Amino acid sequence: MPAHVSLPRTALGAHKVTTAEIVDDIRTHHAHHPRLNALVRAVAGCGVDTRYFSRPLGDASVAGEAGIEERVRTDFADAAELGGQAALDALRSAGLDATDLDGIVTTHSTGWAVPNLDVHLMTRLGMSPSARGLAITSAACTGGVKALIRATEMVAARPGSKVLVVAAEILSTVYHHSDTGIESMIYKALFGDSAAAAVVSDEPLSPGFVIEDDFEYVLPGTAERLAGRVGADGLHFDATKRGRNSSVEVVPVLRDWLGSRSSDFAVIHPGSPRIISDTVDLLGLEAEDARHSTDTLSEEGNLGGVSVLRVLERTHAEPPPAGARGTMVAYGPGFTTAALHGHWHE
Repeated sequence: MPAHVSLPRTALGAHKVTTAEIVDDIRTHHAHHPRLNALVRAVAGCGVDTRYFSRPLGDASVAGEAGIEERVRTDFADAAELGGQAALDALRSAGLDATDLDGIVTTHSTGWAVPNLDVHLMTRLGMSPSARGLAITSAACTGGVKALIRATEMVAARPGSKVLVVAAEILSTVYHHSDTGIESMIYKALFGDSAAAAVVSDEPLSPGFVIEDDFEYVLPGTAERLAGRVGADGLHFDATKRGRNSSVEVVPVLRDWLGSRSSDFAVIHPGSPRIISDTVDLLGLEAEDARHSTDTLSEEGNLGGVSVLRVLERTHAEPPPAGARGTMVAYGPGFTTAALHGHWHE
């Protein structure tokens, strides 16, 4: 059964941070690093000019010395706040009240909370207490696509349902002065804080993407390539160079899944310039066709699981023609992939 995705809405962190400010921060705190110039070049070349943090760069829970207790508490509070903003905006755009919802699927991987984001947002939004909830807690960058897949399954199981999808990530939490490797420096500049939301239903609530098929894949033997690590000072994100370039290894599998199906437009997770270009080539498109992903990366950074919803929101501003075929792809930790294929409903 096809599933319609309503116009997504995004809430960005309140504090705009430029790459120049991050470079200055790195120079200040790592003045004697033996590879300082190489670090600066890598940060400057990551494809991000600006990003938004939920708290100022110098805040204790970002580039300060907060421990894990303070970071987890503030990160989840900020994720819930941004998630609530995005959800309310998405409901308004869809012409719905929270009581119209039959379910909620959330994705959030940057903090620990019990109950998780689904329960907090059900209460905050005033949803029916009998609505179904599902919290995806460690998918990270694939979280937005996986949440759409799970919502589609919920709608298929109960026709007529309307399921809210909310992705929220406070990725500034992995900004630590104690992480001095080149990969860690890149992620300090690559990530941004945000939340986004949309409603999945079996009848259209607005023009937009219609899901016809989905795909999930774990690249074997890659659990250590991109991985979170918990320390006394909070959550860290470790990546190998091979991990950042693993998208090329998934391309043949994605090509097999797509088969003869073509793509007229793409919603690509802006994990890095390499990820965008690899996926553009896979889909047989031009760089211009990925401008919404490239612009998101440049202006807001890698938003983790929020990214695909943000790129889809940008796509609504320059919508494809009715019936155009489209593919959504995201890559995440370990090395995982989640994708959707469908068409544009006008």
